[in-house]
Amino acid sequence: MDNFDLSMREAQRWIDKGRILIDGKPLRKKSAFLDDEFEVIYFHTYSKNLLPIFETKDFAIYDKPSGVLIHPSNRLTSYSLTHEIKHRFGKDANITHRLDKETSGIVIVSKNKKSEKEIKSLFEDRKVKKTYLCYVNGNIKETFIIDEPILKNRCFEEIKLKVKIDKNGKSAVTEFKPLSYDPIKNITLLQAIPHTGRQHQIRVHLFHAGFPIIGDPIYGVDTQIADDYLNKRLSDEERLKLTGANRLMLHANSVEFFYRNRFKIVSKESFIF
Repeated sequence: MDNFDLSMREAQRWIDKGRILIDGKPLRKKSAFLDDEFEVIYFHTYSKNLLPIFETKDFAIYDKPSGVLIHPSNRLTSYSLTHEIKHRFGKDANITHRLDKETSGIVIVSKNKKSEKEIKSLFEDRKVKKTYLCYVNGNIKETFIIDEPILKNRCFEEIKLKVKIDKNGKSAVTEFKPLSYDPIKNITLLQAIPHTGRQHQIRVHLFHAGFPIIGDPIYGVDTQIADDYLNKRLSDEERLKLTGANRLMLHANSVEFFYRNRFKIVSKESFIF
């Protein structure tokens, strides 16, 4: 890798990310000696002029639109929030937490390695308070808390990315507060406050309670529909008919944390169904 001006550590990271190809296939063996032709995939930054809604010298806050990936899912991904932030802030900029592709709203971006490590530690130590908004069918009148453990589904015969309520899972607690009710549409706007940070936590907790989020193509539908969605076989018309919306009606609305100072950032995007 000397010709590419890469350190051994960087070269190994490129291999881990599948950026070194031999005959079109990712190289997996880090100790391999390359004496023939091989391909190197470079990450080119790209901007759609998505601007942060708030920033300091160490971090920035973005209002991510629904449908935008946080990270590239593979080498064919043409645009993600990672493309945007590295274009604006440089190669050391990184995203500090998860947010599903279809979930819109607040994302915290670190501008350097030091702030990345420190902000990620805040999440690990549960020192970041996040609130979400979501729409569900029915009239929910009272605040409720779901305290049910969540387990990643390891069954390869079932759809990937799905988690489930299971006594052998990790502790997961979410608080839900009804904010408004639309009697014409028979839908309730909820505020969701996750007290833990499990994958798909809000979605699977509401599904477990009998109130799947409107537009959710995985939780609240049968396995075949979820599989069709994940394999891009579900049309917009079918999804609208089956789930009630063409996007997941879940929005990361606010974030509150202490980093040098106390910050509370609220989304500037209207979340109306």
